[in-house]
Amino acid sequence: MLMKIADQPLSPARDQMSDYDRVRRALEYITARWRNQPGLDDVAAHVGLSPSHFHHLFRRFAGITPKAFLQAITLDHAKALLKDSASVLDATYEVGLSGPSRLHDLFVTHEAMSPGEWKAGGEGLTLLYGYAQSPFGEALAVMTDRGLAGLGWVDEKLAPGKAGDSGKAAGGRAGAMADMVRRWPNARFVEKQALADRTIQRIFEPGHWKHNQPLNIVMLGSDFEVRVWQALLKIPMGRATTYGDVAKHIGKPTAARAVGAAVGRNPISFVVPCHRVLGSSGALTGYHWGLTRKQAILGWEAGQVGAA
Repeated sequence: MLMKIADQPLSPARDQMSDYDRVRRALEYITARWRNQPGLDDVAAHVGLSPSHFHHLFRRFAGITPKAFLQAITLDHAKALLKDSASVLDATYEVGLSGPSRLHDLFVTHEAMSPGEWKAGGEGLTLLYGYAQSPFGEALAVMTDRGLAGLGWVDEKLAPGKAGDSGKAAGGRAGAMADMVRRWPNARFVEKQALADRTIQRIFEPGHWKHNQPLNIVMLGSDFEVRVWQALLKIPMGRATTYGDVAKHIGKPTAARAVGAAVGRNPISFVVPCHRVLGSSGALTGYHWGLTRKQAILGWEAGQVGAA
């Protein structure tokens, strides 16, 4: 009596060939669409299997999970982003020199609040906030009357250690809000949903990236952190650099570890592109809002540059 796989009665030889063909098609699908970071359900549907059946089949044939293979593909591309990384940080904001790879970075203007305002934990500041959907999950925007001060994401559950230098695990909107409040504990937070809707839409929709209408951002941090974050703004979309190169660029060549800490404390995710900083080997390393999201952002940006 023949066994059935995927409800198709096949001989053992043809059964094996069918499984191999499905895995081959899955590998091709992931390789061609890594920028979109396809999920398990998407790939399983492409090869006509349930997610659990496909996961087991892929792991049996490939020796790794579909997610691990996607991560490996993304990492390969991330390493390629590091080519000429030192010269990336020497790039200027001049349109003629930057070309299309600068994209939305050309339309960001920033200012740093005084050290006194930062040291006071935001005392006397009114910060407006709200939530809206982004390509990478529900986002939380925090704004001052001078511009965007914070951008993070809502996760239902954060693993221990994923909450950055706080070391706390928190989830949901309350966790995302707590992450921002701990940065400026003495500020007054007021919900302003309509403003958040407009701000988040403008950040993530390329059609809103207009050179004559720059997005204003406000950097609230120590002098050292602000210098690091300003350096991040010089990394073009579709490229990457290392912590060591950032340290050299700000005149602190031995401070790669301190740079890493400052990158991890960047409160304005995506706009101040801390996700474009990789380990010296090209490893994605840590990301305050999760490595999966970092992979997805790098892939999304590569797609935007390719379409420019």
